[in-house]
Amino acid sequence: MNDTALETKRKKLRFRAWHRGIREADLLLGGFADQWLERLDAGALERFEALLETPDPVLFDWICGRVDIPEEARNDVLELLLEFHKNASHQHMQQR
Repeated sequence: MNDTALETKRKKLRFRAWHRGIREADLLLGGFADQWLERLDAGALERFEALLETPDPVLFDWICGRVDIPEEARNDVLELLLEFHKNASHQHMQQR
């Protein structure tokens, strides 16, 4: 994938991440996209795109630890998202 195609893909993914329909999902996934998309290679962008296909309730269950993440869903991008959420939650708690 050339640089122009990668940039177009990043823009589309950023838009999708910020327009999930549920504000909490927008903040989590959009914030993650803002921080990480520029650093992800083509393969990781594909994994992020696949993650965006996961319904919000399922993602929130995984992120909040309410259910175990299926092994087939685990990948480097999901691990980055989990770490992003953990850090964001920690920062929010420190601000209180």
